[in-house]
Amino acid sequence: MKKTRYRVLAAILLLAVVLSGCSTTTPSTNTPATTSPDAPSNSSAPPSASTSSAPPASPSDSASSAPVDTSKTSIVIGGSRPQTGVYAVFEQTGFGPVYRMWVEEVNAAGGIYVEEYGKQLPIELKIYDDGSDMATMLRLMERLIIEDNVDIVFPPCSTADLFAAAPLADQYGKLLIGAEGGASALKESAAKFPGFFGPVNNSDTQIPALVNVLKELNIGSAYVVFIEDLFGTEYSGALVPALTQAGIEVNKIKSIPADIGDMAPIINDAKADGAQAFILLAYPDQNFAAVGTASALGYNPDVFLLGPGGGFDFVKFMFGGPQAIEGVMSFGAWSPKSSPAAQEYFDKYMAYITDNPVEAEASIDWWGHLPYYMSLQVLQQAIERAGTLDNDKIAEIIRTEKFDTCMGEIWFDSNVLAAECFAGNIGQWQNGLYEVVDGAKRTADPIVKPAWAAP
Repeated sequence: MKKTRYRVLAAILLLAVVLSGCSTTTPSTNTPATTSPDAPSNSSAPPSASTSSAPPASPSDSASSAPVDTSKTSIVIGGSRPQTGVYAVFEQTGFGPVYRMWVEEVNAAGGIYVEEYGKQLPIELKIYDDGSDMATMLRLMERLIIEDNVDIVFPPCSTADLFAAAPLADQYGKLLIGAEGGASALKESAAKFPGFFGPVNNSDTQIPALVNVLKELNIGSAYVVFIEDLFGTEYSGALVPALTQAGIEVNKIKSIPADIGDMAPIINDAKADGAQAFILLAYPDQNFAAVGTASALGYNPDVFLLGPGGGFDFVKFMFGGPQAIEGVMSFGAWSPKSSPAAQEYFDKYMAYITDNPVEAEASIDWWGHLPYYMSLQVLQQAIERAGTLDNDKIAEIIRTEKFDTCMGEIWFDSNVLAAECFAGNIGQWQNGLYEVVDGAKRTADPIVKPAWAAP
């Protein structure tokens, strides 16, 4: 039954890839839909597991000296998220199911204790659809803050949208913890906007890790392709000099638009070039199209590495089975083998999507899920320690303290998660499992990619 669901999702995604070459998605500009814990679009069956948040610390002086306000009935968290459009797969499979699971989990436990109000408060979600359009995202985010008066703002999706949202959140005094999106330049934004946090690893840690893996596999040449956006530009800009410095020749570097309709010209050129590594710095639509095209055309370099989406668990069913993507690599990595806490998260999430009909098509994201859930645990613990919903005070706690999470003990360095805290930077599909193949926390050694296998 589960494989059938994945194949349905795979068919939808592959159809989207084909159609992307025929037309460009136009985000809806209609009044966005709002979801809340009472709306039918939200998940209905809370999991039995409780949160792993640390117990509240002693209330702060400011919280304990203020009179208790008993009128507040919930913590309102709002977000402008891509429920439709080209980024919808992230809301369906990335941060979306993780935050919905967390909200149900928190509410099932009675809410988050806030000393300022002298009680536990359940979470009320208010999520708008931005249609994967940045201008719409900014408009709706401002609406959430000004008109809806939300207590906390969830992040938008994509690196570029995070960059655009950071100054807006700062303008209105809202902290913003990122999710789908990461770039080393986020550190610059974090320096300007003290309430902006980056919990997901980026080129600062991933590019050096990739170079080390390539050297371990005796790779001497690479063919690099990048998408024409902030992610692609930054990663290619960091990768090319790093490869050159490591003695790995960059045979060619090519850019592609987000709406590329046919990957065959790129794949054929890379095949003719003969570089040992093919590195595609792009998003799910382009990544999935590249895998299907390379397999069909018999292009089989020693290393085939993808950007975001390459670590979605459903990818192993998109092309007929795990053997069809054996040896494919992608950025970002964690595994249930990484730690007991990671195994606990995995078991909890799989139970959630299995038992919850609304999330039946959700899947594991082996790059983002552990950091996403970690960031929500941090948010809850910081609220409990601050004893208030004052975003400045919550942000100060996050900046300066350590937290016990699904990634172990974590902390932020200049508002970006410390490099030592990540479970891994490079993952590879091996025998149906997504293994961490870089650094001291690896769960398997990297392998040279075998020939594409028939489904």
